[in-house]
This record gives sequence, C-alpha cells and structure tokens, in this order.
Amino acid sequence: MTVEKKTKKGFSPTVSSYYKIDGDKTTRIRKICSRCGKGTFMAEHKDRHTCGKCGLTEFNQ
Repeated sequence: MTVEKKTKKGFSPTVSSYYKIDGDKTTRIRKICSRCGKGTFMAEHKDRHTCGKCGLTEFNQ
C-alpha cells in the first residue's frame, strides 16, 4: 500500500518580491494597509489597492 503526500495547489508569492534591495538599503515596493499595520501588504490592481486580510479598498484618483 502506497501513501501519497498531499501538496498544496496554487502559487504562494514569496515575501522577497515585496522588497527592493539597493546595496545596504531595503525599501518596500507595495503599499502597507492602514488598518492592519506593518507586515500586511496591499494588492495592486489597475484602479485600486486592496487588502486581502481586512478587505480595505483604496481607489486611485
């Protein structure tokens, strides 16, 4: 009897893609949610920024 491992489906983005490294300095590329605080980045859409944790949506002007 063979036991198969279950794996997660889909793609999980790496946190390292949210930062830009210039020599010794690191800067955040994505916007931080104003409700949730540090550590929660907002998704960038064509016309808005959205937080996946609390659902906050900020529209671009």
